[in-house]
Amino acid sequence: MLVAERLRVLVEVAHAGSIATAARNMGFTASALSQQLSRLEREAGCALLDRRATGTVLTEAGRRLVRHGEAIVGELREAEQALAALRDEPPAALTVGTFATAGQVLLPQVVGEFRRANPATRLRLVDLEPPDGYDLVVSGDLDLLITHRYPGRRLPPARGLTRVPLLADRLRLVLPAHHRAARTDEVKLIDLADDDWISADRSCLDLLAAKDGVEPRIAYETRDYAAILALVRAGLGVALVPASVARGADGIVVRDLAGSALDREVYAVHRPRPAAHTSAVVSLLTRVASRLS
Repeated sequence: MLVAERLRVLVEVAHAGSIATAARNMGFTASALSQQLSRLEREAGCALLDRRATGTVLTEAGRRLVRHGEAIVGELREAEQALAALRDEPPAALTVGTFATAGQVLLPQVVGEFRRANPATRLRLVDLEPPDGYDLVVSGDLDLLITHRYPGRRLPPARGLTRVPLLADRLRLVLPAHHRAARTDEVKLIDLADDDWISADRSCLDLLAAKDGVEPRIAYETRDYAAILALVRAGLGVALVPASVARGADGIVVRDLAGSALDREVYAVHRPRPAAHTSAVVSLLTRVASRLS
């Protein structure tokens, strides 16, 4: 019989990336966690970790058991939350995973409104770049995940989670202020054949290239939109960025790229039976996102 607490240890090690880091996170010694993992392996009847000089790596059996362990740990945490709600105990903290742009555009107003309505609950934010984070929602390490999908990318498997569309963030073309196409209302990809591109996600440009038969020349790749806008502002290239990022940016020109009605889709992801406080945050996110639309 597998013991739930030892499954939790395996899940923590998988998420942390090492026994030492998981031990620090859980407040135990690395030796104590290693002993728990050895007992779990005896219960499972097979090796779950490949112990190497450079660290530990999950075996195939370990990866499969982690997926089940995440669901079990998540159910136990959900049960604890349900009992706390019956006792009218607000959660001490609500943990939200989010990517950088959502943290800048969506969350400031949401956090403010949530704190005013729920002063006893702290909203804790964790930086995560998509597609990461789904496993943390399954295990209950995250109460809510705010994530996105670029055109040309597949959504990760939902794994029984609820995925709520928040925002279709239209991708806009940004040009240096003195670019030759800055006075054109709608620019074609062929018009930019000689330009360098600054890319946050080249799947979008690949889609456009396949459609128009033009191969954009990607000179810089970064997920940091502040860096992208700075490079465009300096005249070092052109870029496609979400409208929420381009809005209000100085020193650049924002245009539509002809035939590129592409959106970065933003979602909220939570467990199927979210606690009331989680549902409240999703409602606030939906309201703020609708204003951006």
